[in-house]
Amino acid sequence: MLEQLWQSIIDLPGYLFDANKRVYLPYLFSAILMAIPVYFAAEQARSGKGFLRFMFPKRVWWCQSAKLDYCLLVTNRLIKAATFTPIVLTMVPVALALSSALEAMFGPALHLDAPEWVVVLLFTLFLFIVDDLTRFLLHLMLHKIPFLWEFHKVHHSASVLTPFTIYRSHPIESYLYACRMALTQGIVVGSGYYVFGSSLSMYDILGANAFVFIFNICGANLRHSHIWLSWGDKIEGWFISPAQHQVHHSDNPAHFDTNLGSALAIWDRMYGSLIKASKAGKITIGVGQYDAGHDTLTAIYLKPFKLAWKTLLPKNKKNHPPLKPR
Repeated sequence: MLEQLWQSIIDLPGYLFDANKRVYLPYLFSAILMAIPVYFAAEQARSGKGFLRFMFPKRVWWCQSAKLDYCLLVTNRLIKAATFTPIVLTMVPVALALSSALEAMFGPALHLDAPEWVVVLLFTLFLFIVDDLTRFLLHLMLHKIPFLWEFHKVHHSASVLTPFTIYRSHPIESYLYACRMALTQGIVVGSGYYVFGSSLSMYDILGANAFVFIFNICGANLRHSHIWLSWGDKIEGWFISPAQHQVHHSDNPAHFDTNLGSALAIWDRMYGSLIKASKAGKITIGVGQYDAGHDTLTAIYLKPFKLAWKTLLPKNKKNHPPLKPR
């Protein structure tokens, strides 16, 4: 166990070199490049002398909320290694079960004969779309089910946003997302096997789904930042911009439970929860009056259990602010 925990710690710097991690160095570098025009527009600057202060203000990067995010990156990694890694749902049984179910319902596997590039493209695209949809659905549940919201509230308790805020999550939420990933991969692999056979592969860029890589390289790390980057109304009807995700973190009740999507905005459009950056106005980050005091590691880990339990008690049920009609 100690060896496993130690390995988890020494593997952390590898996040910077793993294209499947949000803090992959090229993703961070691309975010800096995309922040340059925002800097010149916002500061009306004629030179880049103040750019570093614009990108890395002490009030953001060294405040208590951000410091907790840095700690959680490490402590959550240790908790994952020590607890739920061995019991998380895995892709293989889901894929086998789905493939068997399809054969039972519709007969033998189709194993369609198609050019390899078509199979790879369809598999890669299907995986991207289903992954994004299941992220949206789980995110929606985390917001709408009071019991789950108390755990997800940890993420929204951040008072400032940095790229490391993505690691500000409760282990219960992390476990749910790990199971979601296995379920998603199982669904796509199982159905892909039924249709095309076992010769499944994915277009990847440095090991990451090509579509995910492209989205992440387009400033995804600015989603959790103080830098307001909007892609304009037309694009934001299809893809969630960094500014739209910052609206999702707004402490304004009018913005609660909006822009729940990860990459695609179509799920929010269908559900009625999409807000474009141009309609949001000025925002501040946090949960406002619903703050549960997640200002220490102890509070972050223990308070959600206490508050989630209270949601199950009839006399103490807390109503999460409902989505306001638009």
